[in-house]
Amino acid sequence: MNPSSARRRRWLLGTVVAAALIGGALLVRLGPALSLALALVRPDAEPWLAPLLDEVSFEETSVTADGRRLVADLYRPSAPRGALLLVHGLSPAGRRHPDLVRLARLLAGRHWLVLVPQFEGLAAFRLSGREVAEVRAALRGLAGQSPSVAIAGLSFGAGPALLAAADMPDLALAASFGGYADLREVILFLTTGVHQLGGRRYMQAPEEYNRWKLLALLVGFVHDERDRRSLDAIAGRKLADPSADTRALEADLGREGHAVRALVLNRREDAVPALLAALPAEARAAIEQLSPLAAVPRLSGRLLIAHGAGDVSIPFTQSLRLAEASAGRAHAVIFETFEHTTAQALWSSLASRLRDGHRLLWLADALLARR
Repeated sequence: MNPSSARRRRWLLGTVVAAALIGGALLVRLGPALSLALALVRPDAEPWLAPLLDEVSFEETSVTADGRRLVADLYRPSAPRGALLLVHGLSPAGRRHPDLVRLARLLAGRHWLVLVPQFEGLAAFRLSGREVAEVRAALRGLAGQSPSVAIAGLSFGAGPALLAAADMPDLALAASFGGYADLREVILFLTTGVHQLGGRRYMQAPEEYNRWKLLALLVGFVHDERDRRSLDAIAGRKLADPSADTRALEADLGREGHAVRALVLNRREDAVPALLAALPAEARAAIEQLSPLAAVPRLSGRLLIAHGAGDVSIPFTQSLRLAEASAGRAHAVIFETFEHTTAQALWSSLASRLRDGHRLLWLADALLARR
C-alpha cells in the first residue's frame, strides 16, 4: 500500500470514529428530549421507552389557598432533580384529563417532581382571579420540596400560571403552552375570528362552540346574582347541546346579562370595543387583571412559549405577544401541525411535520434542562 493510500485510510477511519463519537455524545445529550418528544406525539411508543424512565410513584395530596383546600395529584420520581407545577386549562376532567396525566407521568419519569392541582374554576370553565392565588400557593408549597421550581400552564390555565409566576422571584422556569396574553384580544378572536400582530391582520372562521365557552368564562364576572344564574344555565345548556333553545332564559336577563350576551353573540369586529365597554365594571376589571401581558417582564428564570398555528380557541399571535413582551428573553415556537396543545394536522406536508419534529425536540430539551 502506498503512503498516500494509507493516509487516506487513516483519515477516513478517523472521520468515522469522530462522527461516531459526536453522534454518541448527541444521543446522550438529546436522548431524554428525543424520547419525550417521541412519546408526546406517539403514545404507542411509550412501552418501548419505559426502560429509559425513572420509577414514578403517585399520591393524592392537597394545597391550601386562602383557607380553601385544593386536591392535587403528585407524581414523585425516585430521583427528583426539580419540581414542576402543571396548571390545567378549561376541562371538566381538570387534573385527571388523560393527556395531562400522561404528560405528568412522562415528565416525572424524567426526574421532575410534578404537582397537578385541581383548579375548580377552570374545571367549571370559569376565570375569577381566585386561580392566581391558588397557583401561587401551590408554587410556595413546591418551593419547600425542591430548590429548583418551575411552572407550566396550558391553554386558559397559562394566564393565571404566568401571573402567579411573576410574583415568585426564584422560579427556574415558566412555560406557556397554547396560552394567552390579553383576554380582550382573545374575546375579539372568539367572536369574530380576527387577530392581529405587528400590523398584520389574520382572519379565520370562528368556532361557534367557543362562544359558549366564552359565555361560561364571563359568567363569574357578572355581579348581578339573578343574571349570573341565568347566564350559567344558558352556558351549561349550550355547551351540552349548542342547538338547545335558551330563549326563555335569555328573555329573563337584566342589563348586565344582556351586555354579556350581546358580546358573546357579536360577529362584528368594529363592535367589540363598545361591547367590552358595556360590560359590568367588575367584568372589565377582571379581564384586565387576568391578562398576563404586563406581568411578563417580571418573570424570573427561563421562559418557554409554544402554540399551535391552527389553534381555534386562542390564536397563536397571543403567544407571540407574550414573547414580544419578554424583550427577547423568551424562547417561543409556533407549531405548524398543532391545533391547540396537541398534534392534530396529520394531513400536513412532510416538510411541516419534519420542521415541527425539530421544534418539539428543541422544546422537550429546553423543558427538561435544569439550568
